[in-house]
Amino acid sequence: MQPMTSGQARPITVVGEPILHRSLRPVESFDADLAALVDDMFASMYEADGVGLAANQIGVDLRVFVYDCPDADDVARKGVVCNPTLVLPEGPDRHLDDGEEGCLSVPGPHAPLARPDRATCHGFDVEGNPVTVEGTGLLARCLQHETDHLNGRLYIDRLSTRARKKVLREMEEMRAEAERSA
Repeated sequence: MQPMTSGQARPITVVGEPILHRSLRPVESFDADLAALVDDMFASMYEADGVGLAANQIGVDLRVFVYDCPDADDVARKGVVCNPTLVLPEGPDRHLDDGEEGCLSVPGPHAPLARPDRATCHGFDVEGNPVTVEGTGLLARCLQHETDHLNGRLYIDRLSTRARKKVLREMEEMRAEAERSA
């Protein structure tokens, strides 16, 4: 069951669309239009059964993402971050989680991708108030993944060439199978 939201689900932008492959504009107006966009982003994320969504994934050129996913302690965390700055642990505090990652903009396949198991994201909420999100587990992965989106980078861009080609081939095979079944 999807959480209630007042927004309207929009189509998810898929790998290859130019807006997914460039850095986005900063949010400058924290107004009713931004609030409506965020509502639509949550609706789109829930409709697609995701745990995070960046604005460019619904075709919007703004540095904002939403999330609704658990942290390492399985505590549900939900929010929005505008104009995020990501801080990752370094040195002996840096531990990698080599779990699988997927993306609504690369529908279907997942691939192993090592990322730090903790992340801190500084930014602003939908009203322009400063916000800091400390993430562990899936939430840490989500914060990194969504910030990458805002910088024009997909998770498959972090994979080896061979792994990236395999994911894209699987995505196309799944798409073709879905079309044959329709």
